[in-house]
Parts: sequence; C-alpha cells; structure tokens
Amino acid sequence: MSTYRTRIIIAAGLFVIAAGAIAYYRLHGKEASAREPVVVVQMVKAEHKPMEQVISTEAILFPKNQAAITPKISSPVRKFYVNRGSRVHAGQVLAVLENGDLAASVTENKGAYEQAQATYATTTGASLPEDMKKAELDLKTAQQTLEAQQKLYDSREQLFKEGALPRKDLDQAAVALVQAKAQYQLANHHFEAAQAVGKPQTLKSATAQLNSAKGKFEGASALLSYSEIRSPIEGVVTDRPNYPGETPAQGAPLITIMDTSSVIAKAHIPQDQAAALHVGDKATITAPEVQAEGKVTLISPALDPNSTTVEVWVEAANPYATLRPGSTVRVEMIARVEKDAITVPASALLKSSEGGTKVMVVGSDGLAHERDVETGIRTATDVQITKGLQAGETVIATGAYGLPDKTHVKQAEVAPAAKPTAEKE
Repeated sequence: MSTYRTRIIIAAGLFVIAAGAIAYYRLHGKEASAREPVVVVQMVKAEHKPMEQVISTEAILFPKNQAAITPKISSPVRKFYVNRGSRVHAGQVLAVLENGDLAASVTENKGAYEQAQATYATTTGASLPEDMKKAELDLKTAQQTLEAQQKLYDSREQLFKEGALPRKDLDQAAVALVQAKAQYQLANHHFEAAQAVGKPQTLKSATAQLNSAKGKFEGASALLSYSEIRSPIEGVVTDRPNYPGETPAQGAPLITIMDTSSVIAKAHIPQDQAAALHVGDKATITAPEVQAEGKVTLISPALDPNSTTVEVWVEAANPYATLRPGSTVRVEMIARVEKDAITVPASALLKSSEGGTKVMVVGSDGLAHERDVETGIRTATDVQITKGLQAGETVIATGAYGLPDKTHVKQAEVAPAAKPTAEKE
C-alpha cells in the first residue's frame, strides 16, 4: 500500500469520527439544555409613580410657650384667683401676696415725693428768679449811674477847657466817674456769677432732691406691684403647688402656665437625614388616636455633643389640646418629593460583588441578567431607580438572592384567593 493511499484512509477515518462526535454533541447537548433548571421567581415591571422621601422618628412634645412664674418677693399667699386647668390671658392677675407693709411704704414715699415736687417748684419758680432779678436790677442801676457820671465828666471837662469851670470841680467829677465804673464792674460780676454758678447749682440741688424722692417712690411702688402675680402669656395653668397662706419656697415657681394652642415636637436625627430637610417642609405628628399636620420650624446648626445628632423641631396647631406636652409621639417629615420616579420593590435590590447595588432584569429570552443601578428615594416598600433601569423593564422582586447570572426563570403562579365559606345555619 502506498503512502498516499494510507493518508487518504486515515483522513477518511478522522472525518467519520468528527462527524460522529458532532452528531453526538448535538443530540446530547439539546438534552442537557432541556435539563437546565428553571427557577420560579416573582417578577414585576419597573413603573412610574410619585415618591416621597419621609424621615420618621420619635420626638417629645413641648408647648409653644411656657412660663414658670416665680415671685420676686418672699411673702405668704393672700389669695389665688386661678386653679389648675384655668385658662388665662396675658396680664391677668393670678394671685396676690400679703403686701400691707409694702402699701404703707408706698404711701410714705409718695408723700416725700410730693413734698420734693413742691420744694422744686418753689426753688425754681420763686427764689431763683428773685435772686436773678435783684442782680439784674443792680447791674442796670450801676450802668445808669456810670452813664450819668460819664456825661457829667465830659461836660465839666469841656467847660474846664473853655475856662468856665475851676479845676476842683473837674477833679470831683473824675472821682465820681471812677467810683461809678467800679460799682458797675462789681454789679456785672455779681450778675455773671449768679448766672454761671448760682443758677446751675440751685437747679442741680433741687433736681437731685426731686429725683431721689421719685426713685424711692417708684421703688416702693415696684415692690408693691410684685405682690400681684400676673400672667406674662396666654395659656392654661398646669401647676399651682401652693395654697393660700403658704409662703412659696425661694426660687420655686408659684404658678406654671403653658400655651398649648400649638405644640413643638423636638426630635434628634442623624446628620445625613437632617441634611435632606429644610425649614418649612411638611410633617405629621402622630400620637395614640391623634394625628396633626405641621411643618419643620427649626434645624439646629450644631450637633448634640452627647449623641452627635441634629435637633429638629416640628410645630403643629393644637386647637383642641389633644396633643399633650411631655408625651412621646411619632414624627414623619417629608424631605423630598419626586412626582414621576422609576420605582421597583425594595426586595428587588441586591448587593453587587463590587459593593454597589444591582437588580436582576428578566430579558425576552427568559434569562435573568445582572444590572447595576443607582438609587434615590427609599421607602419601606419601594425604591427609586435613578440610573440603570427603564420603566417597563421586568425585574425579579422575590427569589433573586444568590441567583446566578443568565439563569432561566419563570413567573410564580399566584394562588387564587380562597372563597369565603358559607356559614351554616
């Protein structure tokens, strides 16, 4: 047998073997494919719907305004005009303390004040003008005398020059003129001194006496007013620990008043949640059998040093006093609203091997495909998908955990609702 024929026989044999292998693979490969497992899962379609980012936490209720009234003087209570639960308005008298000694002091200081007023009026209206008038009159008299002596001297000097008057008469006129000038200077000095020194000092003394008497009178009146306990705010009396005749402990509140027309829920939340909130955001305060709509009124600019949380206030109207200060409530604050968000069930989210977030998307081939996504708002049931998924795509809501990529899946059948059983008569 030649080498050429040997090669042909070998090639033919190899071809037959390859053809057989291909046929075997096709036959048994289809059977193996037919035997691949199909995983039953719950599938849903990503859909458009509005979503709200809600921050929920517990909070303590406080009144909108509160006043713990502590007396400024120590004295027994003469009479109370209110009890616990009484509604009061600003400026209303709530109680009166014993004040007989204070009233007597006011009467005494009032008399002293009125006397000081009379003295001031007499000093400024009578004595002072009289002294000033006398000094002014003396100055005018001295001036007139000086002018007269000056004219007399000038006349005698002229006559002396003409030889009609002896030297002796001229000298007498000169002496009288010098005396008149000296008298005028003295009167002028006295007048200026009365204006510069006498008037301010007299007024200062009279004013000081009047102010001193006035201060004592006002101080006594203030102490008397402290014996009347008045409400600084409008609200409800929540505490009145003493009875008439008792002397309140020093520094202890005699009456406590709360304005409960509005309440403030004070909560502490993590920094990342506080960063999403803004003053004015809508909120809801929920207590047992009571719910009230409110808004965020304060976001603390600093962290609580003990818990490193942020204090947030939510204020709500409380017209019927159904929300009681001091109680623990649930607060839900709406931080953000998306009117048209692409959403999937929260159970559809999985952690990717890189530490990110993924979902399993079911394609038209019936296979589950891994898809990395980015999320936005999250609620207890739904999650907003901001990137990586389109509305209408099918994702696995339940059963995707641990599912390999490109696994055959099919929708689980929903069990029909059980029909109600008719009651036997």
